[in-house]
Amino acid sequence: MDLQKIEKKILSLSPYVKAVEAIFREDYPYVIIHPNFEALKAAKITNIESMIRWYGIELYNLEVDDVQKIHGYEIVCDNELMEDEPSDEVYKVLKSYVSTLTEKKIFPSSHLELQLGLDSLDYVELFIFIEQSFGVVIDEATFSKMMTMQTLYEHVKKHQNHVDESAVHWEEVLKEEIEEKLVYSPFIMFLYKTITLPIFKLLFRVEVLGCQNIPSSSCVIAPNHQSMLDGFLIESTLPYGILKNSFFLAYKQVFGTRLLKPIAKHGQSILIDADDNLKHTMKYCALPLKKGKNLVIFPEGARSRDRKLLEFRPFFAMLSKTFDAPIVPVVIDGSFEALRTGKVFPSLKKIRITYLKPIHSDGLTYDEITAKVKEAIASEMRKNPVYPHLL
Repeated sequence: MDLQKIEKKILSLSPYVKAVEAIFREDYPYVIIHPNFEALKAAKITNIESMIRWYGIELYNLEVDDVQKIHGYEIVCDNELMEDEPSDEVYKVLKSYVSTLTEKKIFPSSHLELQLGLDSLDYVELFIFIEQSFGVVIDEATFSKMMTMQTLYEHVKKHQNHVDESAVHWEEVLKEEIEEKLVYSPFIMFLYKTITLPIFKLLFRVEVLGCQNIPSSSCVIAPNHQSMLDGFLIESTLPYGILKNSFFLAYKQVFGTRLLKPIAKHGQSILIDADDNLKHTMKYCALPLKKGKNLVIFPEGARSRDRKLLEFRPFFAMLSKTFDAPIVPVVIDGSFEALRTGKVFPSLKKIRITYLKPIHSDGLTYDEITAKVKEAIASEMRKNPVYPHLL
């Protein structure tokens, strides 16, 4: 296998990769990625790992056979860890709070994502803390040009109005009022379901189980994510009484395109951008539950590339707990075989949609809720698979 060919291909796929080193690890290709931070800053990207993974490594994997696929990677910073820390109160307060978001040792030069492991939810929490504690407002575009403890501290130090360490309460943030209103399209939703469900049953022999488990009250509907078909499958298989009161969370980068935007506009969808005004986006996502409606959200945040479950992000659990809305885990099984990532035309494979019993958030932490929902889906996939030979 030509490792240099792998390196050249990844460099050609992603402008956000400055250098890449391919090696063999356990008989499979493994790559070490050096990001192009200047390109990332210019594009105002804060989710670096996600951007490089999906639009570099995964794009490469889609084009090659199984033997050549990359089975592991690491993204590294070419910086030396600075141990001489500022001694003023601003840095101490800032470091103290960041230490609640990570278990890693914090240095002034630490990269907040790549070395400390912070993610989008952590960023929003950090922005809120900085605004409340120092009177400094930070948005994603500004943050994308910093992203180390030292540069963040320098920005806060320069613009601070006060130092008053303050706690962040997610429930209060998610319940804040916003100007946006929910746009209902009950006739369009009914028409869509009436047309597509028979087609899906004909093409994919779609089987629907457990609809009786969906409560009539407000709830979070949380499916696993295997293909581009999944949102359409949920929309077509929800009972109409539930569907007309349900809103779908979708990424603007996918459903905000010229082709799909009309569908999203009239499909009770809430379009989000993970790199733009996340605090406002989170409050917008909460709007259906605040109004006593349902929210369909994929906890993995992205489609599986190998049908295995990805990490479940806890935002759906935060919404459930804040608005006391039960979570209905949903198993989508077979859509990966029907239309896996990278394919344009679907295969006529059987798909099963199973709505599981609701999970209530009473007395549970966000992490406990997240783990419980993921295990419910994983357990059902193990016990009742559409394709047992793939387990």
